[in-house]
Amino acid sequence: MTLPGKAAIAGIGATEFSKDSGRSELRLAAECISHALADAGLTASDVDGLVSFTMDGNAEIAVARELGIPELKFFSRIHYGGGAAAATVQQAAMAVATGVADVVVAYRAFNERSGHRFGQVSSAAAGQVNSSGVDNAFHYPMGIATPAATVAMVAQRYLHDYGATSEDFGRIAVVDRKHAASNPNAWFHERPITLEEHQASRWVAEPLHLLDCCQESDGGVALVVTSVERARDLARPPAVIAAAAQGSGPGQYVMTSYYRDDLAALPEMGVVGRQLWAQSGLGPSDVDVAVLYDHFTPYVLMQLEELGFCGRGEAKDFIAGGALELDGALPLNPHGGQLGEAYIHGMNGIAEGVRQVRGTAVNQVAGASRVLVTAGTGVPTSGLILTGD
Repeated sequence: MTLPGKAAIAGIGATEFSKDSGRSELRLAAECISHALADAGLTASDVDGLVSFTMDGNAEIAVARELGIPELKFFSRIHYGGGAAAATVQQAAMAVATGVADVVVAYRAFNERSGHRFGQVSSAAAGQVNSSGVDNAFHYPMGIATPAATVAMVAQRYLHDYGATSEDFGRIAVVDRKHAASNPNAWFHERPITLEEHQASRWVAEPLHLLDCCQESDGGVALVVTSVERARDLARPPAVIAAAAQGSGPGQYVMTSYYRDDLAALPEMGVVGRQLWAQSGLGPSDVDVAVLYDHFTPYVLMQLEELGFCGRGEAKDFIAGGALELDGALPLNPHGGQLGEAYIHGMNGIAEGVRQVRGTAVNQVAGASRVLVTAGTGVPTSGLILTGD
């Protein structure tokens, strides 16, 4: 039994993306799932599986009660923050492919700006009575206690090893914000930035400027997964899950793996990439659109290298000359990414992948039928390849 081509994303739904939703996280979850089911032409009574993140505050049984889902045959949660995004779809697809469940919804909903903010120092992260607390306890006492701070050291090493510059990081931010500017659902709709503005933005943790860091957002996104056969009979064209993978690399730590010989690398994304290419029979040159997890701009460059779009240290040259534009060699994050649309732990990126395959995206890439989507980096991660039917 193999996974590729057995399941599809048949429905997508989201709340608005804001900085103050004014609603509970449970209500946000119920709203986005309701929208996703309506998009697929299904009802709550069709759902028999739910998948989310361990970080999501909304228990599956609470979500089921609120929506009127009568029974659940499958429920699962994925760890490691944003690294879970594509893995929720993988879990849902495996449940469908093996006959464990028929219709599984993957969801993520939070008030990450108006409620608990992940970007701030949290002493609790180092005080957990588990191995993750031990991992964090190595660097929290040294003041490396926010996501930006943990990434900054890796980014500095990347600049040192490969001769890249802060301007190279900024080019990612500029293209994401350009795409967000023409997306009415993006928080930064009609607010593009220039490279000069990126360079002038304040330091958060050198070499990361403010505009190298993704947003903090309130909102929710849900994805309905079912068999390809059933999806064909539903309201929207299916986005076939041609490949789905998780990956953890050697010497892996919770947020940033400082103890590897090669600090300026993301081997866990290499693990994911090799599986995606093997499962799908595709390669980097076959990808029409790349939706790459962009919580911090340096990790986009490193992902391009790990996934085989260019060699190690060559991403700065690969992105030059408009390669990431909508009409470029590898259109990046047409929705604006987490830097421009919203930070919903990567789930909004998967929804954009579905829209691109359907041909319904606001910034539609011509002829897009093979979309690569990645999840959070710096942690164990995951990825998908979505294709047309």
